[in-house]
Amino acid sequence: MELKRKNINRGFTKLRVWEHAIELFSLVFEMTKIFSYDLTKSRNNILDASNSILRNIAEGYCRRNLKEYLNFLNIALGSAGELFSGMYSFKEIKKITEDDFEKFDELHYQVENELISLIKSLQSKQRNGDWQDSFLDG
Repeated sequence: MELKRKNINRGFTKLRVWEHAIELFSLVFEMTKIFSYDLTKSRNNILDASNSILRNIAEGYCRRNLKEYLNFLNIALGSAGELFSGMYSFKEIKKITEDDFEKFDELHYQVENELISLIKSLQSKQRNGDWQDSFLDG
């Protein structure tokens, strides 16, 4: 994804996990838009969970503080679990086909593992003291 306006605070847009989280939100939106009215609340809950993943990646990054960043990434990971549970339940009640669920699960698995990898990487930086949380160099 190429954005016109760039600054240091929008660096999260370069993260693969954020880009894949956008794709995941779009996929969930498309798969659930035909749900009947009686599932509106449940649909909105899983859309919120899906959207929460990408929003928490961005907000944590923009905090510029490693401890807060890790906290927001863990919240995103929790939202990923909530999303999976919601989509799985829709598959079980036959509102999502097995094929659609497989498509979802493949992308969800990727996002979840990218989140875990990013958290591990940042925890390593935290342990080694390799994190720069200032906009100033040096």
